[in-house]
Amino acid sequence: MNKGLGIGIDFGTTNSAAAVFDGEQITLIGLEADGPIMPSATYIDRDYQTKTGQAAIDQYIADNSGRTVELTPEVIGEVSQFVDGEGGDEEPGAVDTATTKIYGAPVTDGGLQGRLFRGTKRLLGDEHVRRLMVFDQPFRLVALITPLLLRIRQGVESRTGGISDAHLGHPVNFEGRDAHRNQLALARLSEAYKYAGIRQQHFYPEPIAAAASYLHTHPDQGGDYLLTVDFGGGTLDLCVLRRYGGHFDVAATHGIGLGGDHIDQLLFRKLLFPLLGEGEQWRRRGMDREIETRFPFEDFADLLLNWAITYTLNQNKFTTPVMECIAMGGHARRKFERLREVIKHNLSYLLFSRIKEFKAALSDAEVATLDIPEIDVEIAMQRTEFERLIQPLLNQVAEAVDVVLRRANLTPEDIAVVLRTGGSSLIPAVKGLLDSRFGQRVVEHDPFTSVATGLAVANFHRLRLA
Repeated sequence: MNKGLGIGIDFGTTNSAAAVFDGEQITLIGLEADGPIMPSATYIDRDYQTKTGQAAIDQYIADNSGRTVELTPEVIGEVSQFVDGEGGDEEPGAVDTATTKIYGAPVTDGGLQGRLFRGTKRLLGDEHVRRLMVFDQPFRLVALITPLLLRIRQGVESRTGGISDAHLGHPVNFEGRDAHRNQLALARLSEAYKYAGIRQQHFYPEPIAAAASYLHTHPDQGGDYLLTVDFGGGTLDLCVLRRYGGHFDVAATHGIGLGGDHIDQLLFRKLLFPLLGEGEQWRRRGMDREIETRFPFEDFADLLLNWAITYTLNQNKFTTPVMECIAMGGHARRKFERLREVIKHNLSYLLFSRIKEFKAALSDAEVATLDIPEIDVEIAMQRTEFERLIQPLLNQVAEAVDVVLRRANLTPEDIAVVLRTGGSSLIPAVKGLLDSRFGQRVVEHDPFTSVATGLAVANFHRLRLA
């Protein structure tokens, strides 16, 4: 059981990783066949069998590619009543019972082979989200993330032989507005880790873990203060550490619910919504005249952005106005045909995948193309256009940096080194924002693995927060 070893587990919104430290060498655990980074995804099929990681995503795509979604009414109850007998062999006055089924809204997708869950970490601090339906069974959030944590534990044990305790990462602030969201989220995480077989738990803030990783690999780093900016899929986490000798303490922390997922949703809204009918008119025949109103795209928007339930748009109340707009013809016809295809073939997850690829391409090139042949969309964009589009989110990043510095009672000049980590920190505009404030003191530090390695270092040295 990991005697003499430090173990760190980073369960992330988008991806997860784990690491082991033996006092000299840090080893990342191969959670996937091609490396240490595992998508934080869980897939549950109709037999309630579970797949995790990349296998979960692959299964979801295989089961839904090109599939026509057919929603049928769901029986939610039955009513029995007495009726008069109608002859036959019954005695005079005999009564029969007639059973009538009560149907709910047509939201049961008979062809759905399984449910895919991603980003579940974002829900942990929401007290109003307690269970999610998986076919006919309500699943607690804890039950949805436990298979992921179990797989991580098994991956670590294949390297170490067992786990007696581990340092487990968490954001400074979980997403949500509830004042007690952090306590609730940590309680849920702790329960899930226990079910996964990790009972001795040491929760540790993710940006501090990233800093611990950097200080381990750069023990001679000069200066008193270090700032970590951990910009991931669901949250932006920051911390300021004060170094003294070979140790450090925490001067300030800050975190907000802003991450790569929010950028993806913004791109979906700005780039794809106008191509799916947003802002167009809807003409239909009334009792005595033709009625023209604005197409109610707001009824579709949230369901399109929440790909896990986009299939519920395949109901008459949504599809009828779409088909009427297609029949109307005109310049907007192609837009509504695209919307029909997204709904009919459950394409929202695919659209988000293409958006992520597009966003990554813009980090490497000045111009990239959002190419979605499934709905005949091809949008070329310059990086400068992308940066203007996400400027409101960049302003939130800048404000978060100001907040953590104020809490530490420091100025940018007081910071010796700035660690830029997390997948969203690779966006050039984020790098430019930090460079403009801190100059050459900004360093990129293992964007996808710094937290896991830092947790392993913290676990080995038994680092605790006061």
